[in-house]
Amino acid sequence: MSLTLDTYRLLGRSGLRVSPLALGAATFGTEWGWGAEREEARMLFDRYTELGGNFFDTASTYTNGSSERLLGEFTRTDRDRLVLATKYSTLRRPGDPNSGGTHRKSMLASVESSLRQLNTDYIDLLYLNVWDFRTPVEEILRGLDDLVRQGKVLYVAISSAPAWQVSRMQTIADLRGWSPLVALEIEYSLIERTGERDLIPMAREMGLGVVSFSPLGGGVLTGKYSREDLNPTGPVAGETASSRKSLNAALGMVTERTLAIADVVKEVASELGHTPAQVALAWTLNAPGVTAPIIGARTIAQLEDNLGALQVDLTPSQLARLGEVSAIDLGIPHGLLASDHIRAVTTGDMKIETRSCGETQL
Repeated sequence: MSLTLDTYRLLGRSGLRVSPLALGAATFGTEWGWGAEREEARMLFDRYTELGGNFFDTASTYTNGSSERLLGEFTRTDRDRLVLATKYSTLRRPGDPNSGGTHRKSMLASVESSLRQLNTDYIDLLYLNVWDFRTPVEEILRGLDDLVRQGKVLYVAISSAPAWQVSRMQTIADLRGWSPLVALEIEYSLIERTGERDLIPMAREMGLGVVSFSPLGGGVLTGKYSREDLNPTGPVAGETASSRKSLNAALGMVTERTLAIADVVKEVASELGHTPAQVALAWTLNAPGVTAPIIGARTIAQLEDNLGALQVDLTPSQLARLGEVSAIDLGIPHGLLASDHIRAVTTGDMKIETRSCGETQL
């Protein structure tokens, strides 16, 4: 069934309504060597909001602060209708170890910086961006709860953290009456499905809406890579060595496996009369547990193409083909527990021989 940007979804176990596609603002500004200039970013913002879009994703350090500053400028006249999500924990000042990390000092300073840059009194959704394995979870949770009680933040969330740690945090928050996490941001796409092992099932069980970044797999699923790009040491075909495309190839995102997945995406796109990007986004958009993929356009043409994913209806057979080519090994214990053998044992369909040493033979 076709969707629209104003077909709002609830975010996790909150009452917050968000669009089914979030607009990523990491492309607002050119300080990182790519992205949209102010005028182009304004057109992206205007087009997204005029279609009913209300969910924006940024961070205190995206494009060295330009992302938040531009969003603050664009949202000034319609702030309360929009949902602004930002993040803390990445280093804001090189050489100052306390300007990054998940601890309270970093958290409070980053939020104050975001409030100034976004030109707002409150942040709708604050993510802990990158887990640092150092700060006690109680310090993090209490700090986030203090921000909510002060009215500077409305909802709290987390990104790029182990599933066991997130579930532990959610349990502590529940037991102590602190603000619960309502969203989990992870990388998730047809070429990156490892979140299905623990992160997505955990999020569904613990009441977190999944917001997925890089749903196009760094552009691999748009079909712009070929087998000529499999050598990451040299320039990518048709691109300069310093381009983002070359970076993705160098990072190992272009492999025989990912290109094989992209081939099936292109086949399905041809069958439906849509673009590969639209098919790849539609798959993520309709994946169980996913609230909103984040799209990150740099031009109006890219934005319009991405929004076309809302009109894609994948058939059961097409979903099966996409699922088969992109399937992952769930690993232990998931693969074992999903086997017919174990299911038969747990439902009493097979006899169990218990040996004297305590081992069980299935």
